Amino acid sequence: MSAMPSRTYMLFRKAILAEQQATCIYEGRYRELCPHIIGTNKMGEEAVLAWQFGGESSGPLPQWRCLKLANITNARTRDGPWHEGGSHRTTQTCVSNIDLDINVHVRRLR
Repeated sequence: MSAMPSRTYMLFRKAILAEQQATCIYEGRYRELCPHIIGTNKMGEEAVLAWQFGGESSGPLPQWRCLKLANITNARTRDGPWHEGGSHRTTQTCVSNIDLDINVHVRRLR
């Protein structure tokens, strides 16, 4: 990444490292998430793949969400149980340039 990561990026990155929940407003809806993978998408935009387990959604919950960080407001981290869905390894097209993947970088360190 050439530019400095955004504050939102740093917050989600820290949440992944600490296995913390994150809450935010995305596309006008309140979301409760566990971020899993962060980096940039094919367009070079900051993106996070997160398991949304609560809050509001256009579809059924829980489910995987690909969020563009530029569209996130009011992001916060909080303590709470860690949630994850089925494996994202096969279908993950959200983040093409991976900076941090919880399954690779965090869980393997233990």
